[in-house]
Amino acid sequence: MLIREGLSALLRQAAMTVLASVNDARELLDAVAAHRPDAVIVDIRMPPTYTTEGLVAAERIRRDYPGIAVLVLSMHIETEYALAIVNSGGGGVGYLLKERILDVEQVVAALREVANGGAVIDPALVEELMALRRRGGRIDRLTVREQEVLALMAQGLTNRAIADRLHLSSKTIESYVTSILERLQIDATEGVHRRVRAVLMYLRSNSSVDRSE
Repeated sequence: MLIREGLSALLRQAAMTVLASVNDARELLDAVAAHRPDAVIVDIRMPPTYTTEGLVAAERIRRDYPGIAVLVLSMHIETEYALAIVNSGGGGVGYLLKERILDVEQVVAALREVANGGAVIDPALVEELMALRRRGGRIDRLTVREQEVLALMAQGLTNRAIADRLHLSSKTIESYVTSILERLQIDATEGVHRRVRAVLMYLRSNSSVDRSE
């Protein structure tokens, strides 16, 4: 309750409208049906059993209300659950560790990204997936630098932010992104959603490594 109410207060301070704050998955689904929000924040583990109620609710919202973005919070990295969420459809989905709540700007940025149809993945999960990829010894079509850029794309970073992180020019990052999309054979007709498709393709590739271990 403290985390829920504290986050609600922080979001309001950031000029976001909080339509409802609920205790369990049933209340969450009722609130979504009543308010039809732009986005919801869901804890993976909710009452009464604190196992997968939040995950099940998130998947149902993704299925029944495809226009509503879902940002899932988790206390620890839960790779299997995270991949189930991001692989449940196109964009409009995110996964963050609860510790990110301390940085309200990051949470707000993630909410805006998923509400605009993007996909946001916690940096710690990206690192875990990269480790799985290295252990799996898979041969990929992307170069090491392109994989690094794609991993940052998976965190929801813009080209400019990636350029700043890697100490490269924005033009260089644009070239890498173009190369990534071409190597992954993502059609230009996908428009702005090409980045989302690239990120999801990256995560699905890593999920196959995860299942094989």
